[in-house]
Amino acid sequence: MEILKGACIIGQSGGPTAVINASAQGVIQTALANPNITRVLGAAHGIKGVLADKLYDMGQEDPAELDLLQFTPSSALGSCRYKLADPDVDDTDYQRILEIFKKYDVRYFFYNGGNDSMDTCNKISKYMQRVGYPCNVIGVPKTIDNDLSGTDHCPGYASAAKYIATSCMELYQDARVYDTGTIVVVEIMGRHAGWLAGAAALATWAGSGPDLVYLPEVDFDMDRFLADVKKVYDATGNCLVAVSEGIHYADGTFVSEAKTSATDGFGHAQLGGLAAMLAETIKQKMGVKVRGIELSLLQRCGSHLASKTDMDEAYLAGKAAVEAAVSGTTDHMVALDCRRDSSGYHCETKLVPLSQAANTEQKVPLAWINQAGNGVEQAFIDYALPLIQGEPQRPVEHALPRFSKLKKVLASGEV
Repeated sequence: MEILKGACIIGQSGGPTAVINASAQGVIQTALANPNITRVLGAAHGIKGVLADKLYDMGQEDPAELDLLQFTPSSALGSCRYKLADPDVDDTDYQRILEIFKKYDVRYFFYNGGNDSMDTCNKISKYMQRVGYPCNVIGVPKTIDNDLSGTDHCPGYASAAKYIATSCMELYQDARVYDTGTIVVVEIMGRHAGWLAGAAALATWAGSGPDLVYLPEVDFDMDRFLADVKKVYDATGNCLVAVSEGIHYADGTFVSEAKTSATDGFGHAQLGGLAAMLAETIKQKMGVKVRGIELSLLQRCGSHLASKTDMDEAYLAGKAAVEAAVSGTTDHMVALDCRRDSSGYHCETKLVPLSQAANTEQKVPLAWINQAGNGVEQAFIDYALPLIQGEPQRPVEHALPRFSKLKKVLASGEV
């Protein structure tokens, strides 16, 4: 088998996470150390940077700043939501990508993202094979939604889960400070999969969390919801509720008032406003004090609550992607292969075809949701709890986080 020698491109796509840059760091540092990779280029804003010929020369970055990437939230190279057309319908973008690959002698392409990003990766891989351009393409998983198929879980999920569980534990304490009752509704990200909302139950397992948790895997019924809330409130004088932004009625329509708002570049509805709407509904029906809280972007950028397990696995995924590509593998995504048994939690990497990961959502098993549809079973806790373990030694300056500061030197086509 011929080992390819040439440059590589690493791009980030979709919504960021607290540890997405740990994966980028894994790719960049592993690639810089590999003799078969002549240059390491970072795409500005994902595939858009490739199309615009806006690539950063990562070899010119200060190694100490690259080391800080693992502690830096959001996408350091810049992200995008850009859907490539079917090449059989319009191959304009693909011709441009091939032109850029040839210009920089790119033989390795790594794309770090979720479902739609793996679709982009898959399309580019198939196109390069079709036109006979040798380039190994590997996807690096990322999504707080935890809905990528083929992997035990996704880097980024655990840190968001830890943030959600911790925030719910803190809200639980705050909501019970007065001698008058309060109902608090917390809105958590998750369009079709309830992994994030389910993570709120970790707080309940720890002794101070939501009384009720609603996931989009189960149809939502407003009357039943109001009855659930009233039952808890009447019994305890308080109620903390966690809801996934994507909960929907039996006909598939989102409960959120914002269901008809703008969409992202892939046609997905921009959800939001659910907590406020449910809080107002409860207030009208029950006449009690209610607060609606939307965690919004905080749950995906809260690196101060990142899981060390998550950070380490994110880096491992990036490192494994480079090692797989240089060994001759293409058209695959790195996945996490984990086991939880009496000896503890163990995680390794494996490879799954990009076609399996692209546009296929992995949802919470119905067996992990309680029969009433307002909470999760112990199996969910057993799955998620090992993922949130560990406290990274975060660098600080003046008691504030010290994030990576990249120079982002633009690359030229000349070596």
